[in-house]
Amino acid sequence: MQFSVYQESRIGARKINQDRMGYIFTRDALLLLLADGMGGHLRGEMAATIAMQTIGTMFQQQATPTIKRPERFLEDCFYAAHREIHRYAELHKLPETPRTTIVACLIQHNEAIWAHCGDSRLYWIRKGQVLTRTQDHSRIASLVSQGKVSANERESHPERHKLFNCLGSSNAPIVETSRRASLMPGDVIFLCSDGLWSVIPDHLIARKFTDNTIVRVVPELLNKAISVAGINSDNATALAVMWLGSNSLKDDSTISTNTLQVGEVTSMIQTEPNDGGGVIGGTVDDKEIEKAIEEIRNAIYQTNRLQFPKE
Repeated sequence: MQFSVYQESRIGARKINQDRMGYIFTRDALLLLLADGMGGHLRGEMAATIAMQTIGTMFQQQATPTIKRPERFLEDCFYAAHREIHRYAELHKLPETPRTTIVACLIQHNEAIWAHCGDSRLYWIRKGQVLTRTQDHSRIASLVSQGKVSANERESHPERHKLFNCLGSSNAPIVETSRRASLMPGDVIFLCSDGLWSVIPDHLIARKFTDNTIVRVVPELLNKAISVAGINSDNATALAVMWLGSNSLKDDSTISTNTLQVGEVTSMIQTEPNDGGGVIGGTVDDKEIEKAIEEIRNAIYQTNRLQFPKE
């Protein structure tokens, strides 16, 4: 399995970067993750961190070296992350539960399958064209699809920021999963938060990947998003993978997993994103994040031991 990968995050004009991103892989499976903590609720960055760590831990435990039931795995991961966010709120006696959007993509056997809750997006791009993308779980997207609001009104509509689906809400999340997509060498899987896609049209995003490396495209898109939005810019985060399959073409961002052993897992999940445009601040310190992550791992370990006892 060979692929090129690059990820980056920008704080924009916000005081806190609540976006989180990362990828984790074995010899034969790759998982991409991006979460956008919801700023209208308390500790959105913590909800995003918990979601990333919960899903990453479950991948590490179940990818041996592939995931047996991809659709079920993604659903189970999202539900587990939702529960862990609620458990965190209860343990810390928070007045409300933190919330986050989430998008995840699992690639194995030259196939990709993805799932999402909220308005963090995934694009499947081939030769500068968007083959498909996720549909936002937002009020404005629903109104546009119903023909009640024109697409041109999206940016100015009073309900443009309202989501009806996320992790951490009082209702269980609705996990929307895709069909399995057969990847070809050169295909790009692009995950991003609304701080990017809300100011750059889909066709321009796709066009950027034509004859350009992802290492160059991702920073350019982030720079453009921050520049266009100006003083109103949101956190902007992007993660791109160019699928190479078994091709031998390589650059500095190419990863080949052929030398990995069965059971070996490499994780590049960032709980504090390496921001390219300013200092990242937050209401949660490193010790609290580490404690929450350890609690997540222990809880998942105990759950899996009860569900799958050794013979």
